[in-house]
Amino acid sequence: MPMPPENRELSPYTGWTRAHWEHTADELLLAVRPYSTPRHGLIHLPGPRPSESGPRSDGLEGYARTFLLAALRVAGAHGDDPHGHLPRYAEGLAAGTQHPTRSRVLSACDPESWPRMADVRQAVVESASVALSLRLTRPWLWDTLDDATRQRTVDWLLPALGPSPVDNNWWLFGLTVAGFLQDAGIETDRARTTIDTALARIEDWHLGDGWYSDGHNRAFDHYNAWALHFYPVLHAHLAGDKGLLDLYGPRLRSQLGDATRLFDTNGAPMPFGRSLTYRFAAAAAPWLGALTGHTPLGPGATRRLASGALRHFMDRGATDDDGLLTLGWYGPYPPMIQTYSGPASPYWASKGFLGLLLPADHPAWTAAEEPLPAETADAVTIAVPPHLLIQSTAADGLVRLHNHGSNHVGDDEAPCYARFAYSTRTGPAHESADNHFSLLIDGTQTRRGPAEPLAHGPGWASSAHTPAPGVRVVSVTAVHGRAEVRAHLVVGAPPGTQARQTGWAVTPDGPAAQLHPVHGYSDEAATQLPVGPTQFGSSAHAAALHGRTTEPAGTLFVALASLTAEPTPAPAASLADVQVHGAEIRVTWQNGTTVLLRLDPEEPHREIPNPRP
Repeated sequence: MPMPPENRELSPYTGWTRAHWEHTADELLLAVRPYSTPRHGLIHLPGPRPSESGPRSDGLEGYARTFLLAALRVAGAHGDDPHGHLPRYAEGLAAGTQHPTRSRVLSACDPESWPRMADVRQAVVESASVALSLRLTRPWLWDTLDDATRQRTVDWLLPALGPSPVDNNWWLFGLTVAGFLQDAGIETDRARTTIDTALARIEDWHLGDGWYSDGHNRAFDHYNAWALHFYPVLHAHLAGDKGLLDLYGPRLRSQLGDATRLFDTNGAPMPFGRSLTYRFAAAAAPWLGALTGHTPLGPGATRRLASGALRHFMDRGATDDDGLLTLGWYGPYPPMIQTYSGPASPYWASKGFLGLLLPADHPAWTAAEEPLPAETADAVTIAVPPHLLIQSTAADGLVRLHNHGSNHVGDDEAPCYARFAYSTRTGPAHESADNHFSLLIDGTQTRRGPAEPLAHGPGWASSAHTPAPGVRVVSVTAVHGRAEVRAHLVVGAPPGTQARQTGWAVTPDGPAAQLHPVHGYSDEAATQLPVGPTQFGSSAHAAALHGRTTEPAGTLFVALASLTAEPTPAPAASLADVQVHGAEIRVTWQNGTTVLLRLDPEEPHREIPNPRP
């Protein structure tokens, strides 16, 4: 089908309108059709390997996640379904639930059956997409099914109402199933209990300003957008539950104030955290804010952000030659993929189409696009609960994230969590650590480990970590414009211990990265280290500075860094005057403003108010 023409009057930044979203949804749905089983119960997409849950679960994932896209497309059109998406999913529902199986593998005698949740816990995840799709399309699908199919579907869904097998955002899958059953008048008391239990559990993880940790650890990332806000707020909206919406809506609004600054002006969301192959699902939360009226963005800015994200990926090879979403960022990129990811996993990106639920005459579709925060002025934002410092520059639209408080559950060295810094146009590298401070102990570069947030102030944030027994590193990042001051106080390491600071992982056609020694490092220019591929290219390099500790009581290392897409940038050394006096660092930026930082291993950092030198 031909793509609708661009409309640069309505959408001066992206050219895309609602028609482009509907077209893209249809193209994605039509592309998966050749891979469905005869009765459409499973959709087996090609991929490099099955997930750890097995090929039958992967086939259910293909069904459930594309069903959600079809549901948003058809519900947004008030039941109009010119391509006949829903009949296929209705037939697949009947086939998949006819004989649920314990088997994870496929067989010729049982090509359609869905796995049971008791045997394959990934089915709990997919049950949420099935239930939400049924809820959204109830008049056109559920209400047309025969009683036997409906009963089998309920029987398959009910186990999701039990305790979550994973203590993180998975609690919300049971909530989503319960929301559908409650709407349909099925097991309403049990459904209500499940909803209350799930909401009580995630309450423990809300640390303020709308930021949820994804479980007991300090795991903050896009799961706030595509899970921890998505399911409770959407449930409250669909249920018409004003009490819940009054609680969760303002949290969404608050978190969006930070999260919308994580998008580049080219549309890219920040490649930070896990499950990044969900790509433009990060736009689900801004759409949800517009849908419920809980957003700091104007309607034109909402569409500009969401259309920018969708078009960013569709223009850069997120789909292969057959129109299928790949496991990766742009094209396929295996280092980014988790063990739970299968060939159909990228279709959680369907959540990014939530805006189709807004009527065509909603201002989010009819207002002219507005600029994003990152393109109006240079800005530095501190997302307080996760302790993330967000730095953007209007000249090039580039966004950088300095991580002083987010950790991954189960693996604190995951490349998409453990670095000190991330950007919308670089890394992270998966073979060697970019944006990392390490010590050489027993012949091995130390890992960062969990980041302990300390303090923050205007334009800076600090944290500590323990890279080796008896060794503590206190770190602070201060930023202004494109300039970054990176400082680390090493306590407890024997004198002469080698220290290394690496910079941004850039590809040959990427932005320009700089790293300049200020204190503690060798005066020699930074060396260039090959760090392997990133999602932006097959070969990346990062600058590196080297030094040695001098005092067990504390050795301070300070560097100036920069990342910019501006042509012929001035050297990083010219971006700030940095003076070091003991454990204090006085930074005077190019505009004359000054920040005084004190690194103390026992006390939080502090800023001495001193706006002028």
